[in-house]
Amino acid sequence: MCYAVAARRRRCEIVKAQREESSRGHPRRAMALRYEQQDRVVTITLDRPEAMNAVDPEMHQDLISAWTRFRDDPEAWVAILTGAGEKAFSAGADLKKMIPQAFGSRGAGRTHNDLGLGGITRGLEIWKPIIAAVNGYALAGGLELMLSCDVRVAAEHAVFGLTEVRWAIMPGAGGTQRLPRMIPLAKAMEMILMAETCSAQEAYRIGLVNAVVPASEVMPTARRWAQTLCERGPLAVRAAKEAIVRGLSLPLADGLRLESFLSGTLRGTEDAAEGPKAFAEKRKPVFRAR
Repeated sequence: MCYAVAARRRRCEIVKAQREESSRGHPRRAMALRYEQQDRVVTITLDRPEAMNAVDPEMHQDLISAWTRFRDDPEAWVAILTGAGEKAFSAGADLKKMIPQAFGSRGAGRTHNDLGLGGITRGLEIWKPIIAAVNGYALAGGLELMLSCDVRVAAEHAVFGLTEVRWAIMPGAGGTQRLPRMIPLAKAMEMILMAETCSAQEAYRIGLVNAVVPASEVMPTARRWAQTLCERGPLAVRAAKEAIVRGLSLPLADGLRLESFLSGTLRGTEDAAEGPKAFAEKRKPVFRAR
């Protein structure tokens, strides 16, 4: 239920093919992002500050590998996504590099379309929680990456926008679908059709982000949230996220059945026994994601 087996196998094949292709006859290149893990928390940093952390083909492939690694690592429970530097979370797809690839030959754009920009915007189901630490501009595909995260903290100077129609293209990594589900429809229409940006304060007012803090507090806040999530029952957190995300596209009756199924499945886990036991013994529970 958590993953479609056939789809997952196909995605794994894609990732494997990409790795083989990138390594065949070419020297090892520098990663376009940083993947760091401390205890149960993974921090993925978009690392092209000179280009406002725009996603080029190399970063796109690195993100697919990073998200797949996070999803499949039993020791990784929470991820934080952020950008390098103080100016931008991400300015979206690198138009000079990504657009020719995406709209060139059918084969050239296939990976981008199969898995979405940056891996998490389409097709790669991850039920572990993901925090967006937005340290600056989150525009176009950068905003779509943020929309694919579960909770979001933004710096006071952050700016948000889906600006693609200015350049005669449209949001193609989930923006037209996720944004209207998160904020009032009229505001989503304004941001998408008029390519209008909004400030961090406005983003908080309309529910686009969970908190706005000084720039120096963005990562500390994200880490505190990650620690809180790690203290919750990890399997319960994942099941709850799955129920929410899948339920958004289901009629209420079907969503309730999904919730009941996932809730029943949890009752047979070790963690579900540990939680009530720790409560009765007035101690902090020790969860093992089993």
